[in-house]
Amino acid sequence: MGGVTKTAPPGQNLPSCPDWAPQVATFAGTPDFRAMEAATPTVGVIGGGSWATALMKILSTNLPKVHWWMRNEKAIAHIGEFGHNPHYIQAIEFDRDRIAVTSDMQAVIDKCDVLVFAIPSAFLDETVQEYQITGLEDKILFSAIKGMINKYDAIPARYFHKEFGTPYNKIGLICGPCHAEEVAQERLSYLTSACPDPEIAEMMAGMLKTRYINTFTSEDVFGAEIAAVLKNVYALASGICSGLNYGDNFQAVLVSSALREMKRFIDTVHEIPRNVQTSPYLGDLLVTAYSKYSRNRMFGMMVGKGYSVKMIALEMNMIAEGYYAAKGIHGMNAHFKANIPIAESVYQILYENKPPGLVMKQLAERLR
Repeated sequence: MGGVTKTAPPGQNLPSCPDWAPQVATFAGTPDFRAMEAATPTVGVIGGGSWATALMKILSTNLPKVHWWMRNEKAIAHIGEFGHNPHYIQAIEFDRDRIAVTSDMQAVIDKCDVLVFAIPSAFLDETVQEYQITGLEDKILFSAIKGMINKYDAIPARYFHKEFGTPYNKIGLICGPCHAEEVAQERLSYLTSACPDPEIAEMMAGMLKTRYINTFTSEDVFGAEIAAVLKNVYALASGICSGLNYGDNFQAVLVSSALREMKRFIDTVHEIPRNVQTSPYLGDLLVTAYSKYSRNRMFGMMVGKGYSVKMIALEMNMIAEGYYAAKGIHGMNAHFKANIPIAESVYQILYENKPPGLVMKQLAERLR
């Protein structure tokens, strides 16, 4: 496939780092995947929000049946009767013969070879612990989560390995740039399927490719996941500055500086050859920092205008991923000590209650 991001072989060049990070010994063979290559794998999506709904639209286009877990029983009944999610991306209409929706998470896990998790990062651990799920160690897992797992201050790949024993080479990532709203409109979009096992990455890329979705593959799960977390923090910064009436000229410097900061942090955490000027890194950063659909940018704009986090949550009916990501990145960087002034500025505003105007003025003097 074109656009493949080449990385070091799985298990090589891994960083020396704390408990959240990958360890060489966890990379092993995947005999179960090899055995099922000839057959179409059974796929399940865990999550009922906008991104889960968009992924269901894509996957159910290509697969005869996709299993879907969500918590809300009324939403499940509504989808069964009318064919669309009443709470998220209502414009997406499903072929009800191609989806199986349930509130029984364990049943979805038991039926599926491949599971895509699309639960907001702040609620992932709480949700899976509530349902006391088992059997993930034998599955292929893909994260569509763009945030940090607070329990370990870690990316989702580390969480799934640590909590459920899933080998790293059976854990993948689905990343953008891709807004759920544009998937609903079938506007041309791009997704990257990342996994240390390139055959698994190719398998998922094939299931995601449609006439309006182009796909790429990568082996850089850890770099792409950290980039997906950081871009939310940088979108908050962009939004805060917009709320403070900084103009487009400043925003250009802020976002170009954010890309350099992203590379610096990712290389510190997991140094392998990678090109951050590709869609999973720069592309996802740009769309999250600038798009009208970006919840992180909107959240930041309201912070810049003086709203409290509690007020923003009431107004938006959610907390943007970047809010939690800022704390997670700060926690990780306590070990790595990378120079990340933009991310640290967002942390100071959100968690140390420093005035946004002052913090961004001090940041502006450091940007180049």
